[in-house]
Amino acid sequence: MGLYYDLPVFKDVYRLIQNLFEITSHFSREYKYSLGQDIKRDGLNLVRSIYRANKYKDKAPYLEAFMDDFELLKLELRLCSDLKLITTGKHAEIAMLMVSVGKQVTAWRNAQVV
Repeated sequence: MGLYYDLPVFKDVYRLIQNLFEITSHFSREYKYSLGQDIKRDGLNLVRSIYRANKYKDKAPYLEAFMDDFELLKLELRLCSDLKLITTGKHAEIAMLMVSVGKQVTAWRNAQVV
C-alpha cells in the first residue's frame, strides 16, 4: 500500500480542492455560506474517501462514497455556472480536472472487481 498523498488521483483531487476554495472565496454572501460551504465540504469528502480507500482492504464502499460526493460536486458546479457565480472558462478548467479524476477513480473501482 502506497501513501495516499503519493497517488496521482490524490494530487488531482487536491488541485481540485484548491480551485474550489479559490472560486468560493469570491461568491457573494448570498451563496458563500450555503452553496459555497457545500462545495468545499463535498470536495474535502473526496479526499477522505481516497484516504480511506487507500487504507482499507475493502475499498469498494469508500470508492462508492467518492463517486456519490463527486456527482454532487459536479451538480453544484454546474449550478454555479448557471447562476454566473463562476465564469465559463473557470468551469471548463475545473471540469477538465474532474474528468481526469473521474477516470482515475473509475479505473481504481473497476480494478477492485475480481
